[in-house]
Amino acid sequence: MAKAEKPLSSPVLMGVIGAPHGVRGELRVKPYTGDPQALGDYGTLFDAQGRAFDVIDIRPAKNVVVVTFEQVPDRTAAEALNGVELFIDRSQLPDEELEEDEFFVADLVGLAAHDAAGAKIGEIVAVHDFGAGDLLEVAPVTSSGGLARKSAFLVEFTRETVPDIDFDAGRLTLIRPSEIEARGEDDEDGAA
Repeated sequence: MAKAEKPLSSPVLMGVIGAPHGVRGELRVKPYTGDPQALGDYGTLFDAQGRAFDVIDIRPAKNVVVVTFEQVPDRTAAEALNGVELFIDRSQLPDEELEEDEFFVADLVGLAAHDAAGAKIGEIVAVHDFGAGDLLEVAPVTSSGGLARKSAFLVEFTRETVPDIDFDAGRLTLIRPSEIEARGEDDEDGAA
């Protein structure tokens, strides 16, 4: 497989390769595009090692798309790609403006996470989707002000857990699920 001439300067995750489909090298891919079949509209896709993947054919199949890549000639080659993430460079995205509540999930990585009172909790180090929705991986702040990446925790990415995102300030508000549950209990205790 061909390699990218240079590493992607600003990679954006577009999808994840799943299991092979059939015997001709087709692959199931979970796309992260608004329109699942648009995965083929962005040009060459790359994995983390810089290998190129060019979409020849794409069709919907339940909650994934079935893709034929030029570089994957048969099932044996397809089997070796299960779990590979596919990226494009941010510069390959259309220049059109996003709606007020729209953003790229990749833009969350690197944001500082603050609690409702404004105290810094940590930093978003990754965004994962294992099939049940997006999860933020948060590396907590250490007493010395660094990040404890080995102590990172996952939080479901919802409006309830992340009520505010300020990209200009480079931060978001993070309400941990235990805090949400505590609020609910307080509401119940106060109701008579």
